[in-house]
Amino acid sequence: MGMITSKRLIVGVLALSCAAFPALAQTATAPTGGMGSSSDMGMKMADTATVKLKFVTVKPADVMSSKLVGATVYNNKKETVGEIEDLVIEHGKIVTGVIVSVGGFLGLGESYVVLDPSTMAVGDKGGKWATYVDTDKDTLKNAPTFKYSKHKM
Repeated sequence: MGMITSKRLIVGVLALSCAAFPALAQTATAPTGGMGSSSDMGMKMADTATVKLKFVTVKPADVMSSKLVGATVYNNKKETVGEIEDLVIEHGKIVTGVIVSVGGFLGLGESYVVLDPSTMAVGDKGGKWATYVDTDKDTLKNAPTFKYSKHKM
């Protein structure tokens, strides 16, 4: 990745996703025409860049990944059910999953689940970002788990 840090890369991807995460129920679509089709958009896996650099304007409704990673996840009863650990970005275009740590105490016994961002809401809770899901602790503890070790990136 050269000089681009992963944090900046994720922030850039979120900005390119046309604010898909703030609403979490919207699906962003890539622009068509101009420099290529929607299949040409997004980050590529390579060791050199082949597309001319473009700049993006961040909109007030956009959410930065640095504010979401570490955010507490609450259910509708306002109980803490997890914490956002990471984001899944499909083909470098759009956030398709939110990795949440669930269960455990002080890092012991926790596991990870991947939630569909369209099933989550984002809001301000005392000056910090918080996310909300319509579920209970048991449902998350019994959900299919995600293992980082199975994925290279």
